[in-house]
Amino acid sequence: MAYPPTTDAILYLDGVSVSFDGFKALNALSFLIDPGELRAIIGPNGAGKTTMMDVVTGKTRPDGGTVLFEGKVDLTRQDEAAIAGLGIGRKFQKPTVFEHHSVFDNLLLALKGNRSPYRTLFARLGRDDRGRIDEILGIIRLGHVREEPAGALSHGQKQWLEIGMLLAQDPKLLLVDEPAAGMTDAETAETATLLKEIAQSHSVVVVEHDMAFVRELGCRVTVLHEGSVLAEGSLDQVSADHRVIEVYLGR
Repeated sequence: MAYPPTTDAILYLDGVSVSFDGFKALNALSFLIDPGELRAIIGPNGAGKTTMMDVVTGKTRPDGGTVLFEGKVDLTRQDEAAIAGLGIGRKFQKPTVFEHHSVFDNLLLALKGNRSPYRTLFARLGRDDRGRIDEILGIIRLGHVREEPAGALSHGQKQWLEIGMLLAQDPKLLLVDEPAAGMTDAETAETATLLKEIAQSHSVVVVEHDMAFVRELGCRVTVLHEGSVLAEGSLDQVSADHRVIEVYLGR
C-alpha cells in the first residue's frame, strides 16, 4: 500500500484525473494551497475549474490521484457532508439566500451547528452567537441592512451575504466561484478587499474570469487548461506566458 505524502498544505492535489464519457475534465492535476493562502484559479471554459471544486467538495469522485486536506484527510474517501464538516465551504456563482428572511436571520440559520430553522429562529439567541453574527456583518459590509429582507439586497450584497453565511459555518478553506460576476465596479473592488480580509484568517480559493478583479486580489494565480496546470505565479508572470496568452488571454 502506498502511503500519502507528508505535507503542510491545507489542500494538496497530486495526479488527479476525472473523465466523463471519455472526456478528461481533469488530467493529472497537481497543485497545493498553503494554510492562510489566497489563491486565484483562472482558465478558459472547460479547463477543469468547476470539476476541481467538485472533487474537493466530494461531489465528484476522481478516477485517480491524491486529494488531501490538512495533510492527512483523504477527501476521495469522504462524502459531501463529511467534507463540509471538516471545514471546507463552497460558494457557488449564483447566490442562494433565504430571500424572505432578514440578513441577520440568514446568518443565524447558517451558524455552525445542527439546528432546525424553526428552532433556530425562535430560540433565545446566546451572547456568543449574537457576537459572531455582528462580527460577520462587519466583515461583509451589511451591518446597516441587518434587518432588511435578503430579497431586497442588490446582487453584490447577496453575494456578500452568502459569503457571510459560509463564514458562519466556520470553514478553514473557502472555495468561491466567480464572486465578481454581475457586480458593479464599486462592488467588485469592495469584494476583492473583503476576500483579502477573510484570507487573513482562512485559506481562500477564488475561481474567476474577471482579470481586473484577479489583479485586485494581488495573489498567486494558477492557470488551468485541459484539466492540468498550465502556469502558476503572479498575474503579471502568467499574463506574460505565451502559452497562457495563446489558450486564454489572447481570445
